[in-house]
Amino acid sequence: MAYELEAQKRAYRRADEGGERRRVAAPGVPDHRRPVVQNLGDGYVRVYVWELPVRVWHWINAFSIFTLFVTGVYIGNPFVFPVPLIPGEAANFFMGWVRIVHFITGFVFAVAWVGRLYWLIWGNRYAAENPFSKEFWLGMWETFKFYLFLPNRKRHYVGHNPLAMFSYYALGVMSLIMVLTGFFMLFEPQLDTTWGKLVSWQFKVFGDAFTIRSIHHVVAWLIMIFVMVHVYMAIRDDFMERSGTLSSIFTGWKTVPKEAVVEELGRKLDVPVEAPEASRN
Repeated sequence: MAYELEAQKRAYRRADEGGERRRVAAPGVPDHRRPVVQNLGDGYVRVYVWELPVRVWHWINAFSIFTLFVTGVYIGNPFVFPVPLIPGEAANFFMGWVRIVHFITGFVFAVAWVGRLYWLIWGNRYAAENPFSKEFWLGMWETFKFYLFLPNRKRHYVGHNPLAMFSYYALGVMSLIMVLTGFFMLFEPQLDTTWGKLVSWQFKVFGDAFTIRSIHHVVAWLIMIFVMVHVYMAIRDDFMERSGTLSSIFTGWKTVPKEAVVEELGRKLDVPVEAPEASRN
């Protein structure tokens, strides 16, 4: 194994210094799962980590969460133009517009969730990690100790580390809860309609409308806590690791040591990993 790893490192060192972008050769791995690497020289490469659908989803999600939170807080506690001072139904005037924006954004948020679920399967190898593997949980534990400044054996991760990936899976679960409970509150007044019947099962699971609304409220705040931690960690990693974490969500590319790429790919793909095709010339 040590010999193979050393051979892989030598292969990367022979990669063309012209910076041409190549797919890593990994026998038996589907083409869309093989990373695209650009040699920068001086022991570093750029890796195409976040594909366009992931980046688009990220910003749609960010916009949706912000809009849903602000409008949701207003619906629950109108802090501008209090409802009692506005004549007419809630569907009219300022509150009505806030509700419409909240509902439309909720549908966008739901569609984006389904799209991201699809890309977990068809995206590149950085689009998802296997949360059921022993390595995933061991890596998450070592990463957790790393952030607590405890002795650890944290490895370098080109994409998300296991702890971050776990938090994104948790975000996915919370997002699903928000979509389901949100649709319930939207269609609760029309339980005899098709949409109403599709959400009425939540009575059996959660008990009553008050509990469902409370869950919606609490999970919204949990998501906002996630957002604050996520932004902090992204800025921290960008300064600490100098890998272009912040810019990567715009460009898709991260800069990492060649050895880190070889070590990670050889470990996770469990196949012989070769340098970009240009290295054979």
